[in-house]
Amino acid sequence: MTQNSGPGSPVEHGFPHLDTVRASITALFRHLSADGIRAYAGSFAPADAAFTAEDDLHLGAQRVAAAIVRALRLPDARMVVSFRPMEEAATVELAAGPEYFVEVNDRFRLHRRDLAAALAHEVTHVLLHRLGLSFPATAQNEILTDTTAAYLGVGWLLLDAYREDALTHQRFGYLTPEEFGYVLARRARLTGEDLSAWFTSPQAYEAYVRGRAMAGRDLRRPPLTTAGPVARLRYAKDRRSGATSAPGAAYRFDRDEGGLRVSFPCPVCGQRLRVPVRGRLRARCGLCRTVLDCDT
Repeated sequence: MTQNSGPGSPVEHGFPHLDTVRASITALFRHLSADGIRAYAGSFAPADAAFTAEDDLHLGAQRVAAAIVRALRLPDARMVVSFRPMEEAATVELAAGPEYFVEVNDRFRLHRRDLAAALAHEVTHVLLHRLGLSFPATAQNEILTDTTAAYLGVGWLLLDAYREDALTHQRFGYLTPEEFGYVLARRARLTGEDLSAWFTSPQAYEAYVRGRAMAGRDLRRPPLTTAGPVARLRYAKDRRSGATSAPGAAYRFDRDEGGLRVSFPCPVCGQRLRVPVRGRLRARCGLCRTVLDCDT
């Protein structure tokens, strides 16, 4: 797991990995099912992440790691945590289990506030290893790991570890702060859980707000009835012109023996839905079972 810290290490911002993030959420639904995803309804509690200077270093690290294992529903996995000098924040040895060896940067001996964030990423690697879920490229897999951690309830710790001021530029993981906020907002939409009060880092909360705004746009894209007037006008123009797609648009038109159809991503799981173009209708996503009001 990467860490970015120090005055000479600026933090990347924005949404450069959004396509992979969205693909990761869809992959999670396909591997775990809608019911499996909803089994992770409760986020990792801040009290379980607490690790003070008074705690024994190794016993405290084992306690936090065990709590993350339980949160990710891996009861038969045991994390053995050790500390050593290293460039990365932490690494994990992926083997057959049930024991997994996590090495953590020596800096966490003193900077214990963010230890849970580093462990959350590594334990999520173990979960994905157990699920057999991966992407072809290493960089994509790291984005999948951060997205999974955030979407299944432990990744808010990674966003809360983000701090940026005149003296410090720190973030953990491979998503930008805004992308973490985006995934957490997508999760909040599904679970009804509001994490706003959990962030101890003001910069993390601001990134969450920016990510939430981006996630809100997913709910306002044609042919959903919640789309704004400008987007609706553009959609109608594309539909009349017979264009297969439009630059930047998520919807696609095609025609078969039944007439004109439009496909678009479900705003909850990202699975593409394909429905007839015939005005107002309700579409049910076969993957996450969300019912969507559409004006095709």
